[in-house]
Amino acid sequence: MDLLDLRNEIDKIDEQLIPLLQHRMNLSKAVAEYKVQRGLPVFNAQREQQILDGVKEKCGQDGDAIATVFSATMDASRAIQHNIMESGGELRNLITAAVSNASAFSKKTTVACAGVEGSYADETALTLFKNASIRHYRIFEDVFEAVNKGEAPFGIVPVENSTAGSVHEVYDLIIKYRFYVVGSYSLEVNHCLCARKGVDYADIDEVYSHPQALSQCSEFLKNFAFTGVNYTNTAAAAKFVAESGRNDIGVICSADAAKKYGLQILKTRIQNISNNRTRFIVISKKLIIENNADKISLIFALPHTTGSLYRVLGRFAMAGLNLTKLESRPMANGDFSYYFYIDLEGNIQSKKTLDLICALYSELPAFNFLGNYHEY
Repeated sequence: MDLLDLRNEIDKIDEQLIPLLQHRMNLSKAVAEYKVQRGLPVFNAQREQQILDGVKEKCGQDGDAIATVFSATMDASRAIQHNIMESGGELRNLITAAVSNASAFSKKTTVACAGVEGSYADETALTLFKNASIRHYRIFEDVFEAVNKGEAPFGIVPVENSTAGSVHEVYDLIIKYRFYVVGSYSLEVNHCLCARKGVDYADIDEVYSHPQALSQCSEFLKNFAFTGVNYTNTAAAAKFVAESGRNDIGVICSADAAKKYGLQILKTRIQNISNNRTRFIVISKKLIIENNADKISLIFALPHTTGSLYRVLGRFAMAGLNLTKLESRPMANGDFSYYFYIDLEGNIQSKKTLDLICALYSELPAFNFLGNYHEY
């Protein structure tokens, strides 16, 4: 048989499979109706595992491959059952109630930011909130605590940079506090080397800044043999250098921060790549979903079974949803267990998307819907 003949044989088999799969899906709908009447859960892990074990036993050396096909089929069947049973009612009601025509950022409000005046978070806050009253806090966790205590209804924190990657400290705080994400902003970040007036390159031994900024400018620091010194915030570092009285130190900060604290700019755009961007998120204790929301953030844990992450990710693909970020962070329980943080494109007002989120909420051992928001 040549290749065309082989493909024709495969096509014939596929034609036979289609009605069988459709019949299986129809039976899944009947199973869902049965479970609704008797209050039974959709997911029966023991039964699924028995089926997969049986497939592997019957199929010999092809067992693993064919079991994977069966897994996908069961995932699709389970999704149908969840849709019929409208799983995740508590989360479904919360999300439905949170959808609003109004903008979360239009009213005069207080916003918590880390650092001091002139920070990149300040710039983000003033861009998103036209009438913002900004309260500054020393570190990122202080921002979360300010929102937690009601000192500010919103907080702004950086989550990732296009050069240096994720801000792991913030992701750990997101997992710890489980606040909602109600907005996001991608800020173009152009770093400057600054120092007190009269200081030259040759005078500088150490350069102060936030670890992310130092990482984003690592090539520049290496070329001039500067020693990077970690500081809590770029603008706070600028303030420190300005008030230090020292002529042997510099700072990596924004041009606005340099102007604010009376520093001279020795060189601009010193970051490793020209299109350097930092993504900030807006956190809140209240879930707010605007009609123009286009990004969804989730946290979940998985059972310790083979292929569990693969199967969950396959559910998003099945729903036609594009994942833009996947991050794992330790649970810090001493057991090498992890939470998974994901971002995906989509609007929760799509029934298919809402059904999937609510299905996962019902199935997974731990699941948090962090928000559906617009990325500006």
